[in-house]
Amino acid sequence: MTIAQALWLVRENQPEVRETPLGPLGHGDVLVESLFGAISRGTESLVAAGSVPESEYDSMRAPLQDGEFPFPIKYGYAVVGTAKDGPEALVDRTVFCLYPHQDAFHAPAEMVVPVPAGVPASRAVLAANMETALNGVWDAGILPGDKVAVVGAGLVGLLIAYLAARIPGTEVTVVDVNGDRRGLAEDFGCRFASPEQANDRAGGCDVVIHTSATAAGLATSIALAGFEARIVEMSWYGEGSVKIPLGGRFHSQRLSIVASQVGNVPVQRRARWPFSRRLAAALALLADDRLDKLFSGETDFPDLAQDYCQILADPGTLCHRIRYR
Repeated sequence: MTIAQALWLVRENQPEVRETPLGPLGHGDVLVESLFGAISRGTESLVAAGSVPESEYDSMRAPLQDGEFPFPIKYGYAVVGTAKDGPEALVDRTVFCLYPHQDAFHAPAEMVVPVPAGVPASRAVLAANMETALNGVWDAGILPGDKVAVVGAGLVGLLIAYLAARIPGTEVTVVDVNGDRRGLAEDFGCRFASPEQANDRAGGCDVVIHTSATAAGLATSIALAGFEARIVEMSWYGEGSVKIPLGGRFHSQRLSIVASQVGNVPVQRRARWPFSRRLAAALALLADDRLDKLFSGETDFPDLAQDYCQILADPGTLCHRIRYR
């Protein structure tokens, strides 16, 4: 029997590595030895703090998590590894799986997606975040020539900006309080503005996507939206609430605020896009060396428990990578 090592959250902001026995490989399952993982800072911060609302326990389950909210729980959804056993078509291939932080695991073959040849394993851990960004662009309905603002230059916001800037004729502005994100935005073909600079050009956007998870960011998003424009809210606030400025121009400009959440494919695509197709598309979109700039740090898995909470608390973290081997 193989003994794997997995990161568990046992109490509020208290991680520990636990042994996890792997029994015989089930029919249709794959044995994966992990190479790289990634921490999804926004969601995992809320999970680690025990801030998932009880009403959202089912919807916030990671696909292959163990344990139940709030604690103890094995949570996470970004691992790239080598398939060592299972269906012949997968053995020895580099694969991505929505699995928690663990150095080896069994997973159903249908939940394991081969990584395209042009995407290194170290970058493929961005697949879950790229999938969220892709879903957000679909929900936003961005069209060629649109003027787009992305408010919040975190990992998902920058990936959305990256995708939006590739749509012909778009003019994409990334808005964030952190001026250090300017270089990344410009590398992706976008403009950059502070909230104060953005507000000086208020009211001109066809689409605004909000990812900052702050009331101030949502207010800036409303200010930037043009007449009858769409504001796509991608932030998740956990148990918190947010003040929405619905006075002023919100009604006179006939604005719309819609939610985007990766748990469902937008209805216009749902009949043709199962989750497997969307994830495969997200992986293929990672074939760009510029995306390596989104990694803000790397930790060897044996050190993860002692560093985990510090990584979550660091506002400078974009994507923190885990190295297993």
